[in-house]
Amino acid sequence: MEKTIYIRMRNRVLVKPEEKIYLMDIAQVIAPETVISDLKSLMVHQVTVKDKNIIIIDVMKIIRLISGLIEDVEVQTIGPAQTIVEVMLQKKQMSFPLFLLIWFLLFFGSAMAIMNFHDDVSMRSVQEKLYRIITGVEDSKPWIFQIPYSIGLGLGMILFFNHVFQKRINEEPSPLEVEMFNYQMDLDNYVIIHENKESMNRTNDD
Repeated sequence: MEKTIYIRMRNRVLVKPEEKIYLMDIAQVIAPETVISDLKSLMVHQVTVKDKNIIIIDVMKIIRLISGLIEDVEVQTIGPAQTIVEVMLQKKQMSFPLFLLIWFLLFFGSAMAIMNFHDDVSMRSVQEKLYRIITGVEDSKPWIFQIPYSIGLGLGMILFFNHVFQKRINEEPSPLEVEMFNYQMDLDNYVIIHENKESMNRTNDD
């Protein structure tokens, strides 16, 4: 009697160097009780130094391994056809002086961008005109507008990015997180196409 195994490949898996990767690590599996123990012990890949930090495991490889291990089996796949395995290599800890340098560059770069934007749209002259219209008095430094505007600008950035330091304000993702997610998806698609040997084929022109 033919057995049916359902497999859903995970999108991304983190492993350590020299680690053995088993089927259950990279996929969700539904199978009959008679074969589930064999599938749990099915090794898919052994991480080596040659793998570097990215490994692509294609579902066709999984089907071949299962078919060679269990007879009279039908494999049904659901979801993504590849799993990206990322090897967690030891990273050098960032030095405190380098952290301060990056922090200063980001802080002053952002400040310069905001100031240049306000200068381009003549924000100061607009606030002076608003002050003159409301009060009827000429003032080159309308603090009553500039101070609340500066505070509101900072609060608006906090609400826009939905974070206060590392604390999230609500469950809604910020625009920056959405852009980072889209970038990660594009990066994963690029890696799947260019790193997956199963998706590339070269024929001889001779």
